[in-house]
Amino acid sequence: MGIVERKERDREEMRKLILSAAQKLFLANGYEKVSIRNIADEIEYSPATIYLYFKDKNDLLFALHQRGFVQMVEEFRPLLLISDPFERLVEMGRSYIRFAVENPELFDLMFIMNAPMDTLEKKDWVEGDQAFGLLVQVVQECMDTGVFRKHNVEATAMMIWSAIHGYTALFLRKRLGMFPECDRQTVMDDGFTLFCQTLRHGL
Repeated sequence: MGIVERKERDREEMRKLILSAAQKLFLANGYEKVSIRNIADEIEYSPATIYLYFKDKNDLLFALHQRGFVQMVEEFRPLLLISDPFERLVEMGRSYIRFAVENPELFDLMFIMNAPMDTLEKKDWVEGDQAFGLLVQVVQECMDTGVFRKHNVEATAMMIWSAIHGYTALFLRKRLGMFPECDRQTVMDDGFTLFCQTLRHGL
């Protein structure tokens, strides 16, 4: 490995270290209470080091948000090869839930915290638009092939996303206390299956 490649690798490793520390502190203490100095202390570097990679705390938050959506969209991409559009929609739903369960802190930052959206209003939300665009695309194909009746495609996609997101968030936020802990995953799975059946026969 040459000097240039090594420097680039080291730079990327430092960037990842900063982002991981920022994510940890944002979620533990709240975005507003975390400073660049707090993040620097977490990784045992000076604040000046962080400013070599990110211009301010908002830039850090945007990078975390962006990273989360890039990761989620990448997990969706193999599903685009599924020929049946409804089955593709079902698998995208499963992938969304799995992503949330396997990455609860990142999901929290992407969808639960208010601060990212306050910051993102000043920027183009390319990654979020891309993720929603994939959902709109598969819903449109479901309509085109007669699986769903014709409706406003974006409104239909929003309804589907909201339903799946809703009980995923309830699960992650531990709001399913009315069920025994050993049954909660089963309730989630059964609820998703019932929702898919309702979509198939009700839209």
